[in-house]
Amino acid sequence: MAAGASDSRPLPEKEPRMTVTENTGARTEEAATLIADARERVDALDDRIIGLVQERMAVSAVIQDARITSGGRRVNLSREMEILGRYREALGKPGTALAMTLLELSRGRV
Repeated sequence: MAAGASDSRPLPEKEPRMTVTENTGARTEEAATLIADARERVDALDDRIIGLVQERMAVSAVIQDARITSGGRRVNLSREMEILGRYREALGKPGTALAMTLLELSRGRV
């Protein structure tokens, strides 16, 4: 093509790149770095929490099996009330919801 002539083909669009600040919602690089680092820690904590919940479920299964084998019921409501109270006391009303979820996960199929 001759110098000065224009090419009528459109330029390929570049994929939009999210900057660190866009990805974190921060308005400064410093805040974005802090948020990114904290998110890594939250992700690591979540991995540990998931592992602990899975461990809790396994231990609960052992308890339930022992209770059922001995002629008892799968669920011990008075124990569940203790657990609900413990979580509510430590975490407030949302703690009760968290405890209910943990109990539900740990009961297995009822």
